[in-house]
This record gives sequence, C-alpha cells and structure tokens, in this order.
Amino acid sequence: MTSSAFTPVRIGPLTLRNRFIKSATNEGMAKHGVPSKLLVEHHRSMAAGGAAMTTVAYCAVEADGRTFEDQVTLDDASIPHLRVLTDAVHREGGAACAQITHGGAFTFLPQLRNTKYPLSASGGFNAAGVISGRLFKTAMTPADLDRIAGEFVAGARRARAAGFDAVEIHMGHGYLLSQFISPKYNRRRDEYGGAAAQRARYPAQVLRRVLDAVGKELAVSCKICVTEGFKGGATADDAVEVAKVLEREGAHLLVLSGGMNVESPWAIFGSNMPAAAVETIQNPVVKFATRLMRIWEPKIAFHEMYFLEHSRKVRAAVKLPLAYLGGAKSLAGVQQAMDEGFDCVVMGRALIHDPDLVNKFRDGRASVSGCTACNECVVSMYTPGGTRCVLRPENDVRLNQTPAAA
Repeated sequence: MTSSAFTPVRIGPLTLRNRFIKSATNEGMAKHGVPSKLLVEHHRSMAAGGAAMTTVAYCAVEADGRTFEDQVTLDDASIPHLRVLTDAVHREGGAACAQITHGGAFTFLPQLRNTKYPLSASGGFNAAGVISGRLFKTAMTPADLDRIAGEFVAGARRARAAGFDAVEIHMGHGYLLSQFISPKYNRRRDEYGGAAAQRARYPAQVLRRVLDAVGKELAVSCKICVTEGFKGGATADDAVEVAKVLEREGAHLLVLSGGMNVESPWAIFGSNMPAAAVETIQNPVVKFATRLMRIWEPKIAFHEMYFLEHSRKVRAAVKLPLAYLGGAKSLAGVQQAMDEGFDCVVMGRALIHDPDLVNKFRDGRASVSGCTACNECVVSMYTPGGTRCVLRPENDVRLNQTPAAA
C-alpha cells in the first residue's frame, strides 16, 4: 500500500509533489558568505533523491543578521549564485525554499555595521554573547522594528528573484524573531510583550509584510518551537497561542521544531553531542561554547518522533497546514505523522545521511534510515568541506571554495 506521504500537497500558491521536505540545516557551504558549487550540489541531491522541497539554511536578511561570517546574506550579490542552485533543484523536479532570518542577539560576528550592540526583543545582559564578548544587547525601537521587517521583505523579494518557490521565516531556536516569542528573552512592557499571543505580535507583523510582498507567488512558512526545552522557556501551550496568531495572519504552513541554540541545543536534536564531535570544531569560539554546553546538558537518548507529543497540541488547535519535524527516520514514523493529521514531514539528518532516502522509501528499497543520530554532522558545518554524514565519503573541499556562479 502506498503511503499518503507520496501524494501531492498544496502550500499556499505552491503544489509539492509529495510530503517530504528537507529541513534547513546549516550547511557550511557559503565561505566568505558566497554560495558555493557544493551548496548547489547538496540541495540538487536532495531533490534528485525524491524530497519535494529542499530548504537552504540561514539566509540572513541583512549583514548584521548573520550569526557567522560564512553565511549567505540575501543581498543583490547573492542572487546569481542562488539562481544556479534553484535551477539545479528545479531540473530534478523539486522545489526550493530559502530560510530567511536574523540572528538578533545570537551572533558571533566580529563587528556589527548598524548598531553597537546586537538587536533583540529586550536590552540588557546578553547571555548568548558571553562567549563572543558581546555582553549587552539593545531593545528594538519602533524604528528598528519597522526597518528589520522591511529587511525581511527585501530578503523575500530577492529570494523570489533568485528563483525560490518558498520562503521559511525562522521564528525558532533563539534567533531574533524567536527572541520576541520566548519569555526568557522578551521582557517588553509595550504591545510586543506579555502573554504568548502578544509576544508573537512582531513576528506576525513580519509575516504579514512578507505575505503582502510575495505571498501570491511564493509559499510562506514559519518555523516555530513547540517547546524551547528548558525551565522558564516557552512551552507547547505557548506554541499553540503563537500558532493561532500566525494562522490568523495567513501563514501558508508552520514548520514545528523545538529547542534553543544557547539554552537547550540538545533539545533541537533529541540527543547529545558526542565529545569526539566537539573536538572536530575548528572555530575556537564555537568549540569553547560547545564544551561549556556539554557541562550542563542533560543526558538524553535519541528516540524517533521526539517532538510528537508537543506538536500534537498545535495540530489540535489550528487548521492550517503543519509540517512535523523532530526525529522522523522511518517510513512508519512518517506515516504516523500523516495519520495524526500533519501535512508534511521535515527531515534533516536522515537526508544528510542518504539524500536518496525518499526514493528508497517510495520504491521499497528501505523502510528505515541508516542515520545513527550521532550528531557529528551538526559540527561538520565548521569544517572546510561543510556539513556531511561521517558515515559517508568526505565532501569535495574544492567545490566548497568555488562560487556557485563561477
């Protein structure tokens, strides 16, 4: 019997050939900020392997919105390189999505261009900046709110010009829009602070402006946390309220993730980072930060569908399309998500391990991914060859040093 995961689905103006989406997982394939030929090949292989849509991770909407220097900024210079990528994905029959985001207080850039301290929902001490030496952050003013929302719009328009079929507005994992949603970061006393629905007000305004700009041509999704995964963080009940706000604003799809980069990175992956993997990180700041995280992280073992309990609450509360993310690695797990009313399944590590996995599921050549959830792929993004599965051959470093449009 053919799984319903292989049937088409409509997301806003976009029809996907099946329900499988490659998640945005930082690739480490834009050295000096320039999309590389290896980034093109990475996403082309996901489309060739059967995924309906592949998501290019962390496309910053302005230079100060990057977390690291080696990340894509959605500026005019990036468009020719990204057009090579989207053309390659389209030739394989897939759709391409650009994840548009801003890091806010979570940044390791050596210098900011527009502000002395990084922007966030609230000002004061910046816990995310302890390692990088940025001990303070700046609360966004009304002018800042308007300007950054405008940058999201400009980024979405450039994504359209580069041939993308969709944009994913990142509202999770501790980046800027997540800093508004999170009760840990948002201490505002104006209309953008308070209860969960009020904390979602600014992200919803960004969504509205992006929809007004590109929503008739591109699918517009939002990535949110169904749990932030630490005491005092946002819960599944908060996620329900956030989802309701975004549904009313007209989001075409919500991608349900979880965990925070600083407070609970283990929650993002549903398992711990191995010590051996940490030592492979070449960036000294990131290596030190990751070592510190390992000191306080709880010991957790991976299990499939680890966000399902939280995501069910959101599914029960809203009617718009939802994409389940969190440890799906078997055809049975994918079908469970379908049976419980989720419209798509988003996969990361399983497709990094084997980009052809969706085709193998479809053809009966596999029913379970060979991914071991070792998480060594997570830190491989900091290596010269970028993100890869350590159970597979190494990436071609030369391709990662060559601009996509060269």
